[in-house]
Amino acid sequence: MKLKIAVLSGDGVGPEVTEQAVKALDAVAEYFSHDFSFHEALVGATAIHKTGSPLPKKTIDTCKNCDTILFGAIGDPAFDNDPNTKVYPEQGLLNLRKELELFENIRPVIVYNYLLNNSPLKPENARGTNILIYRELTAGIFFGSKGTSDDGLSAFDACTYTAEEIERIAHNAFKAAQGRKKKLTLVDKSNVLETSRLWRRTVISMSKQYPDVTVELMYVDQAAAKIILNPKSFDVILTANLIGDFISEEASALVGSKGIMASASLGEKYSLFEPIHGSYPVATNKGIANPIGAILSAAMLLDHFDLSTEANAIKGAVTKAMELNLTTPDLNKQKPLSTEKIGDFIADYICNPDLTNFNIENIYLGQSTII
Repeated sequence: MKLKIAVLSGDGVGPEVTEQAVKALDAVAEYFSHDFSFHEALVGATAIHKTGSPLPKKTIDTCKNCDTILFGAIGDPAFDNDPNTKVYPEQGLLNLRKELELFENIRPVIVYNYLLNNSPLKPENARGTNILIYRELTAGIFFGSKGTSDDGLSAFDACTYTAEEIERIAHNAFKAAQGRKKKLTLVDKSNVLETSRLWRRTVISMSKQYPDVTVELMYVDQAAAKIILNPKSFDVILTANLIGDFISEEASALVGSKGIMASASLGEKYSLFEPIHGSYPVATNKGIANPIGAILSAAMLLDHFDLSTEANAIKGAVTKAMELNLTTPDLNKQKPLSTEKIGDFIADYICNPDLTNFNIENIYLGQSTII
């Protein structure tokens, strides 16, 4: 297969982890005889410093002229600490989602057995957790009208949804549930918010089209507690933009490190894949950022294009790295591996999947993994 991939590395550790994801995709292309080309573009604080805009038109054009997008991270504390700033790096990602109509964010939350001791939950509570979160991404309070009074003493953020915006993501969440445990949990705040009541009415009405899926209705405060108390009780979670932002962040804490979590943002025409960990500015250029989330995002990209065997090759290499405890300080404080060396090992394993013996010391020295 031939794929043109836009690479928006962004800010902070984004370029470091994205480089490892590209390395994994290059290994897949080599081993499976595909043709993947990569086209870099600016976004976020990096783009502001160079062009004055967090999302230059050239970047939009690059994304639209490619088959898909591999995204790194976005954000810079220099902007966060200035309340008078009118242009923020994060506007680049929000505007990109809106421009490309990436209305659907999918985030897998999987607690792996070999990382049970890294989860903040007791192993018996965390074991078996496998949640798929569907978060609406281009409507709601993030994109509603906003304003501040002339005296600066009051402000507002409007939240608006249409039934159509709810239906288009709900259909996909229902279909995902059909292929899993046939359970969908709608998380909302319908005892307070009119938009949540619309979500609830719409999803209940749609459930008649999916009689094999059990629908559970849950307020966000209840869901937040239950994710900690009994995460295995969830299968597919469907929710609005702001609530999904909170719930997915909470759920990500269960796995032991945000650095290993991937996500997909999808629309009718375009797609974007990114790790969830953010720009992590204090780790920039130190070689300590975990690239697994970015690499698994590359696997999600391959799955999106029905390259499941290739995606499984990446997942298998990641699993092997984890089994050998070859990871960054967030998961291995005693003898961590650098961001780059993890990427090297995973790319090497993808091209040599029959390896059974490894010279671990050579891996730490950045030499061949093959004995």
